[in-house]
Amino acid sequence: MPAGVCGCCGPLRPRYKRLVDNIFPEDPKDGLSKSDMEKLTFYAVSAPEKLDRIGAYLAEKLSRDVVRHRYGNVVIAMEALDQLLMACHSQSIKPFVESFLHMVAKLLESREPDLQVLGTNSFVKFANIEEDTPSYHRRYDFFVSQFSAMCHSTHEDTETRTRIRIAGIKGLQGVVRKTVNDELQAIIWEPQHMDKLIPSMLFNMQDSDDLDRAGHPGPPSAGQEGEENPSALAESCFRELLGRAAYGNMNNAVRPVLVHLDNHHLWDPNEFAVSCFRIIMYSIQAQHSHHVIQQVLNHLDTNNKNTPRVRAGIVQVLLETVAIAAKGSVGPTVLEVFNTLLKHLRMSVDFETGEGLRRNSSSSVSSGRSKESEERIVQNAIIQTIGFFGGNLPDYQRAEVMMFIMGKVPVYGTPCHTLDTVKIGHQGTKRIQTMLLSSLIMVTSSFKSKSMAAALSPPFLDPLFSISLMEDGELRQLVLEILHNVIDRHDNRAKLRGIRIIPNVAALKIKREKISKQDVAFMKKHGQQLYRHIFLGCKEEDNGHKNFELLFTTLAVLTIELANEEVVVDLIRLSIALQDMALTNEENLPMLTRCAVLGLVAAYLNFLSQMIANPPFCQHVSKVIELRTLDAPFLLPEHVFKDKCPLPESLDKDDRLLYFQTVDMSECLAGPGYSAERLSIPYVPQVTDKDRMTRRKSYVDTISLQVDIISNILPDKSQLAEEITFETLKKAIDTTGVEEQEREKRRQLMEKFQKAPFEEIAAHCESKANLLHDRLAQIFELTIRPPPSPSGVVSISSGHNQSVPVYEMKFPDLCVY
Repeated sequence: MPAGVCGCCGPLRPRYKRLVDNIFPEDPKDGLSKSDMEKLTFYAVSAPEKLDRIGAYLAEKLSRDVVRHRYGNVVIAMEALDQLLMACHSQSIKPFVESFLHMVAKLLESREPDLQVLGTNSFVKFANIEEDTPSYHRRYDFFVSQFSAMCHSTHEDTETRTRIRIAGIKGLQGVVRKTVNDELQAIIWEPQHMDKLIPSMLFNMQDSDDLDRAGHPGPPSAGQEGEENPSALAESCFRELLGRAAYGNMNNAVRPVLVHLDNHHLWDPNEFAVSCFRIIMYSIQAQHSHHVIQQVLNHLDTNNKNTPRVRAGIVQVLLETVAIAAKGSVGPTVLEVFNTLLKHLRMSVDFETGEGLRRNSSSSVSSGRSKESEERIVQNAIIQTIGFFGGNLPDYQRAEVMMFIMGKVPVYGTPCHTLDTVKIGHQGTKRIQTMLLSSLIMVTSSFKSKSMAAALSPPFLDPLFSISLMEDGELRQLVLEILHNVIDRHDNRAKLRGIRIIPNVAALKIKREKISKQDVAFMKKHGQQLYRHIFLGCKEEDNGHKNFELLFTTLAVLTIELANEEVVVDLIRLSIALQDMALTNEENLPMLTRCAVLGLVAAYLNFLSQMIANPPFCQHVSKVIELRTLDAPFLLPEHVFKDKCPLPESLDKDDRLLYFQTVDMSECLAGPGYSAERLSIPYVPQVTDKDRMTRRKSYVDTISLQVDIISNILPDKSQLAEEITFETLKKAIDTTGVEEQEREKRRQLMEKFQKAPFEEIAAHCESKANLLHDRLAQIFELTIRPPPSPSGVVSISSGHNQSVPVYEMKFPDLCVY
């Protein structure tokens, strides 16, 4: 009996415990017993209700073996757990999973790298298992923290450190795969988890870049090839995480990237920052791109007082994101992007202007210049971003952006609510004008509008022409280049580069189409405005070779794109007016400018005559050019712009053969199609008051304009009292010599205000102004009076009129019925 009782004690142990014990061999080196593991697996599948007990017992043995450093048994226990997870798929597996995760946590908490790697590998296998039903209570906060800590491992041994970091990245990738598709696990996108996940991946990506920059760009070692490279693995995990980000999670995913770049000072240099945002933009869904752009813009606002290089680095990152997003969806905040960039452009100019003032007042010249040059880097980066973003927008949005940017350009004589030009001074204002016009050139570089009226609407065209009248030659060049981009819809301007006499225009193979009715209407409405600003632009004394090249291209592009028979006649009239202006020299222009204008006229009329294919007209133009080549080469563009071109002291107006004659051209164009009789009407541009304000002339010129108006408005009394006789009427009808008298009078007036002392001019103007004010006061006193009361009595006390009540007024009998 005693022997029988003792023999029964072994079978009294639960069967699952005996099956678990049997999988552990006497020597851990022998590994897991396959036959006993098959028995345990069959038992677990047959009795799934026992899974939770099997898992708890395995966890107990594993904890005990970890404490006793029996690592062989630990490996066997984890292998058994992995096989049970793979084999069992039922509702009862959830309690078993809790035991499994508890054992993985035990391994991750240990300080042994091998155990940490073992636990990570088991967790990755578990993450790849798709569960039938979601888990309502399972959380992965510990694993996110532990795997993130492993990603930042600082182990002394390089190979061990790499193994731990790779294990940490794989663990984070497992967490992402396990939770991101589970709607009940949306907590993974919360900031406290993203602040650990994202920096851990970026740290390993950055660490590889640092090694490359340190001089180790060679191929990876055998232990780092393929996915064993921490940088490549981290990038793959980073892409996978961003690719799974939904609409509401984009901000939480991008914000940690910006914080990491700030904390590690990765904006200067910004190669890693650029690569990070390239990965982001190519990984996320296209419709979420504007979220990333908005985040970068907000970060730029946050760092608006940071160093110029940091701000330039952020703007360059924004350029990369915009370059990728512009071809897809950029969202509804297009103008907000431009508004933010223009705001920072203005701030950069303010900083640059302030540094310039401080540099002038202090002795540290070198440091001030370095800061100023750094601000130029910021400004150039902003311009490139504006231009690239605008250049990739659809045409309907690009037209709005063009008007938006044009509205930000400070123009003298027009209200500008966004830029205070008083604070930044003349140089700062010019700098802003130059940069904004440069960005407009980039925005309009590939703009192809079907209707010119839509591209050059008055809100855009008027301020653009106002800038074309400024005294700065560089600004005028930018305006002409913008006009070329908008008007030239067939890319012909590249063939017209350089002002020259083109011998055969047909060889250029210029592309053109028939002018639409909309463009004809546009030229009827705005053609005179275009001609006027071209005429006034040619009169500038500081015009250089490039200015005349751009003016020639402007005239040629207008001829190709917008010229019908009526416009051709107007352009010829404009050319003759330019020739007369250079010959009469009422503006006292230097000889070089006068000869350059005549060379421009010759180059353009040669081009125009061949474009309209009128043989008599071509013959007349060719004859004048041939004579100039022999007798006056300085009147041709190929010679006048040379450095040592001999210029004459004066131009002979009477040598008619050297100049284009209106009568001859009228005879050439006589016939159907052209209104040749209009050529006899001289072109006279009308300079408006707005143009005078834009020109920013001196105070003396403003006074001369005022005095000229006063003298015309207020004639002498002797003239008013002159008796009208037959001789007076005869003189009034006879107009010979009137134009010469007017020109002489205008010349004397200009000389007076240019050569007379300032005190004399001021006193003269003051007397005229007082006379005008007295006359206006008299007029206002006669016209602006309070209406008399019907009673005929108006009482005045203390300077105020006393109104009579209506019921006390005495109306005439005829007014009462």
